[in-house]
Amino acid sequence: MPQSATLVSRPRIAIAGASGRVGAALVANLAGEAVDLVALTRKPEPGRFPLHIAQAAVEFDAPATLGAALEGVDRFFLAQGTSPRQVENEIALIDAAIAAGVKHIVKLSAASLPAKLHPFDWHARVEAYLLSRDIGHTMLRPTTFFDTLVRAGKPVQEGSWGGAAGHGAVNLIDTRDVADAATAVLLDAESTHWQRAFHLTGPRAWTMDEVAGELTRLLGKPVSYAQRTAAEERQRLLASGVSEFVVDILVGLDRTVHESSLREETATVQLLTGHAPRQLPDWLEQNLSLFSGAKVS
Repeated sequence: MPQSATLVSRPRIAIAGASGRVGAALVANLAGEAVDLVALTRKPEPGRFPLHIAQAAVEFDAPATLGAALEGVDRFFLAQGTSPRQVENEIALIDAAIAAGVKHIVKLSAASLPAKLHPFDWHARVEAYLLSRDIGHTMLRPTTFFDTLVRAGKPVQEGSWGGAAGHGAVNLIDTRDVADAATAVLLDAESTHWQRAFHLTGPRAWTMDEVAGELTRLLGKPVSYAQRTAAEERQRLLASGVSEFVVDILVGLDRTVHESSLREETATVQLLTGHAPRQLPDWLEQNLSLFSGAKVS
């Protein structure tokens, strides 16, 4: 954490999406800090978070629960899982936060805005709404997460990995680096007055062929990425039982790689957190059991 990120008081921080990939890492980061944390969740469950972290139930069909969950909150991390109601739900939380007197919203958004693909277009709509409100805000715009490669685990094991990414490149990022950036912003006393956007990337861009090369090295056996057209990939996914909604998302992500629209490289993770972004080969090694099929003891 940079030395400039200092607290002048004990703020109350609410986290939407606290059980998601970034949200869970953010909760872990903040759990030992001098802040009061509240995790927003649809179904509070004992034991889900450390005992000193409060849980507040939110139900989007009951707007009063949103305001109650954000009562007394100073800073708010806004993240929602990709869904057809993402725009509606995030805007409802923004309105509730403003009504509750929240001073700063940190929105988990996406890089390469605007794009006529879900969820990029949804993030653009939420950002536009937040920009029109009179409240401090920070947009975090990460590139695609390392975790999207989890779906490649079984296909790599079976020798059937492929897609419509072509030979384009994407600068993947570790969700922990995104959480670290969010932590830095939420703990910075000066951020209350910010109206900023940060583009977050990993240290370099990768083609899927290069990722296959890294897996070949780590697994000690040949791994290749089968090139398919978008139409072929869509049909294959539908035939495997994946919903049309998810298929649209996955084929859209392949398109962003094919077009290299997320290959930019920034130093923002380093500037915000004080550490360099994590490396993809390290993540692959740490998660090698996904691709080897070996059981973790």
